[in-house]
Amino acid sequence: MNNVTRRGFLGLAGVAGAAGLSACAGTGTSATSDQGGDGTTLELWSNHPGNSKPVEQELIAAFQKANPGITVKLVDAGKNYEEVAQKFNGALVGGTLPDLVVVSDVTWFNFALNKQLTPLDELLTTAKIDTADYVDALYGDYLFDGGHFALPYSRSTPLFYYNKEIWSKAGLEDRGPKDWDEFKEWSEALKAAAGNGKFAMELPDGSNYLDWHFQNMAWGYGGGYSQEWTPTFSAEGTVKAGQYLQDLAKGGVVKFNATPEADFSAGLAGCILQSTGSLGGITKDAKFEVGTAFLPGEGNCPTGGAGLGIPANISDARKANAVKLAEFLTNAESTVTFTQATGYMPVRKSAVELQSEKDYLAKNPNAKTAIDQLPQTRSQDNVRVLLPGGGARIGKGLDQVAQGQDVATVFAGLDQESQQVFDNQIKSKL
Repeated sequence: MNNVTRRGFLGLAGVAGAAGLSACAGTGTSATSDQGGDGTTLELWSNHPGNSKPVEQELIAAFQKANPGITVKLVDAGKNYEEVAQKFNGALVGGTLPDLVVVSDVTWFNFALNKQLTPLDELLTTAKIDTADYVDALYGDYLFDGGHFALPYSRSTPLFYYNKEIWSKAGLEDRGPKDWDEFKEWSEALKAAAGNGKFAMELPDGSNYLDWHFQNMAWGYGGGYSQEWTPTFSAEGTVKAGQYLQDLAKGGVVKFNATPEADFSAGLAGCILQSTGSLGGITKDAKFEVGTAFLPGEGNCPTGGAGLGIPANISDARKANAVKLAEFLTNAESTVTFTQATGYMPVRKSAVELQSEKDYLAKNPNAKTAIDQLPQTRSQDNVRVLLPGGGARIGKGLDQVAQGQDVATVFAGLDQESQQVFDNQIKSKL
């Protein structure tokens, strides 16, 4: 998908989005906020992550059966997380707000910072919902200023997907690389095994979440995007990772593509990095045996995906039923149903103890890879997920690196730009 479609909201945020969010914070009138009545008719705004609309409809039907006094309308709110955020932002200015909205790893924070999402802790306590069963790392990703602003829903990590036929032809063991240095050692054999016009690896370009995956490389070489709020693009390890990425591109090892999973499934690349949420589609479309592995390195896998948030400026009655819906969509049984249909990760600890999940994982070991990798994950660096426009800004810089621009110069510019955004738009609100 193009830059406007996938990352348009983030690009706008880098220029004026945070100011717009701040300006519309708390401006909804009581008439606007209470459109939707007493909470017996709820709207869920979703982009249907992982082509999940059918399973979302299935879960909503089950919720309505269990709660006969409540009707839920599933709203197509955009093609991706950023479009949902853009629609929600528009409603905050002057429109009908949803009762529940999908908020991603890079969109929830600005809404929370500007008091446009409801802290859920009191609602959860009143509804007697035990949050201890949520996977700690996933629930903790939505913690800010002493409250949690979403429940984990379509949560993912990147996975290392590989074509077992090409792997075998290259004479490699049936596993992923231990680290990126080992992958470089493998790269020439993989290029030869893939064949003319094909690549050892494909990666998404900067408009399609290369910035999410590249964190793994940066962390693996001892760098990263930031320490807390201090940008660290110019750190030695981050620059080394950027040079590594550029060398892969110069050497014809990697191709950057808006939809690498499509080429991979067609047999045009030996491996890709892609979300766990792509597992279902890749498994269905690939005409070869697909392998999955942890990302290279230990403890260097970023979390990702989205949660469910409740707008701040709606009535208490709407909030009370919205939190019931959020909990139902993310309970153990529902998360098993959702994740088996999409490839996302179960968000409840108890989910993996359900017999239906045990049976599924036994038959689908690739799905188990993401669950096994979860202890190796870490929360993402602030300047990507918490700064307005962070992901789009980093993605643009990584595109420049891939195209051959000087790594140190590009990364120094990212340091400067990130610091300016923090100083101008975030610092005074913390």
